[in-house]
Amino acid sequence: MIGDPTGKSETRKRLSKEEVLENSKTYQSQVFKVLDPAKTRIVYNSSWCSGMNFEDVLVLSSKYNVARMLERDDFNKRYKAGHPISMIEFLYPLVQGYDSVAMECDVELGGTDQKFNLLVGRDLQREYGKEVQCVLTLPLLVGLDGNKKMSKSLGNYVGITEVPIDMFGKLMSISDDLMWNYFELLTDLPLSEIEVRKNGIVNKELHPKEVKIELAKLIMDQLSSPSENEEAIEEWKKIHNPKSRAIPDDIREVKLGEEFFSETPEPLLVWVLSKLSFVPSVSEGRRLIKAGGLYLFEDKITDEKFAIQKDKEYLVRQGKKGKFLKILS
Repeated sequence: MIGDPTGKSETRKRLSKEEVLENSKTYQSQVFKVLDPAKTRIVYNSSWCSGMNFEDVLVLSSKYNVARMLERDDFNKRYKAGHPISMIEFLYPLVQGYDSVAMECDVELGGTDQKFNLLVGRDLQREYGKEVQCVLTLPLLVGLDGNKKMSKSLGNYVGITEVPIDMFGKLMSISDDLMWNYFELLTDLPLSEIEVRKNGIVNKELHPKEVKIELAKLIMDQLSSPSENEEAIEEWKKIHNPKSRAIPDDIREVKLGEEFFSETPEPLLVWVLSKLSFVPSVSEGRRLIKAGGLYLFEDKITDEKFAIQKDKEYLVRQGKKGKFLKILS
């Protein structure tokens, strides 16, 4: 029920047991897109942590000191800046490290941001007289913005369980420079083959879009059936062909009920879209309009206060993703 500190300058919010269990279901649905469920065993560290008494916690805490904890980069920055660090945040690396003791891990895998916690696991294994695990770290994936690490909270992510057409649209939105990082981290293509594609673009033998489509396909085929992905890609190409922009066959259609007009006879479009989960929030809808990413039929919406009128039909499209929604009022 305690989470790894966020790396930001504030204490992370605690989650309830119910929230943790619910999150774990989401993680499992994602990880089993890659791992074979028949060869994977899921364990909860509550099976060993819940049996620990206060004396056990004190013994565990005595295995590490505050000076070592402050070697962790985010703790060190917060301490120097005078920002609070809760004791429960100090406990997190110990709890994660103790998992390695309890499971007698041979290898622990994690992102480069987890290096400190993984090494705590090695130290604790040594303290408890266990064989010391090997630690394997992997680079963090940069988000779609090409700047910060990929994160759902930052909105710069590609969801593993997203439908193929949305996944393809997001991958096509990355910069040409960023796609090489994705080739290296998300595909099995040899570095020599990646270099061939780089040179092909430099020599104008290949177009960046052509290579990016290949990248997206390589990533998507690891998560969905190739035939389903091909259909999604063709659909996306039709939608984004300016000469003959097509509307998908399976477009979502919603008839607005009276509850949408209970407070005002002409509700704001961004509010309606947020209620229909077409955009995450009203503010995100406004941001899309400012960025020129929201269309009504073929016209770009420029007015954040555009309102829905009764007994009309609206075909809304979200820019790069190619998402459509038909609203019947």
